Amino acid sequence: MQGNTHIIGGITASLAFAQISNDNPLVLVGAGVIGALLPDICHGGSKIGRKLPIISKIVNTMFGHRSFTHSLLFLFLVGMLLHTFIPYKAISLGILLGMASHILLDMGTKKGVKLFFPVSISVRLPITTKTGSKAEKVVFMLLTILSVFFSYEIMIKLIQTV
Repeated sequence: MQGNTHIIGGITASLAFAQISNDNPLVLVGAGVIGALLPDICHGGSKIGRKLPIISKIVNTMFGHRSFTHSLLFLFLVGMLLHTFIPYKAISLGILLGMASHILLDMGTKKGVKLFFPVSISVRLPITTKTGSKAEKVVFMLLTILSVFFSYEIMIKLIQTV
């Protein structure tokens, strides 16, 4: 999936979680966007890879693309680091939600992800698409609609509390 699809995926996941959480939705969404980009640190051409080229090159050389940074192990390790060093729970949750949405979206590509890294089996969804395809544009549109819906729900809750 492309960067914009991952960003809207992180936003949607964060807003969906905000429906059942007392955490600040703006913090969740901001952190969700960061988390949605983080797994692609292994790809030099990604949005985050272009911002942090040296780190991206090192990670790609060590692991390749869509392996370690797209795994449950990476999600767990980042979660442990966040729990240890970030005192504000909404930031940690948003980053993890964004990362999970990224991994799930990349499971919808033909290549899939190495979800159980270091095991080298690729995991993908039953229905897959090519990155940048018309089907991805449909996914982007559906995620945008869901984000608007969840945003509306949050706005209504805020208005009712005033």
